[in-house]
Amino acid sequence: MSGRNLLAIVLVAIGVIALAYQGITYTTEKKVVDLGPIEATRKEHHTIPLPPLLGAIALIGGIAVLVTGRKSD
Repeated sequence: MSGRNLLAIVLVAIGVIALAYQGITYTTEKKVVDLGPIEATRKEHHTIPLPPLLGAIALIGGIAVLVTGRKSD
């Protein structure tokens, strides 16, 4: 497998994931109270939005790399 094909597959995968999920969500724990042996934490949910345009550009770019790679073979 050539480097072009790998790049194309990665771009297509990123495009599909960005279009399907439209964001990356992760959770962090934040210490609220720390009194010796007593400790309280709070879970905070954060989202990094991925615009659909980014997914579409990655998908189209991956397909374009695949097509141009086959023409040059």
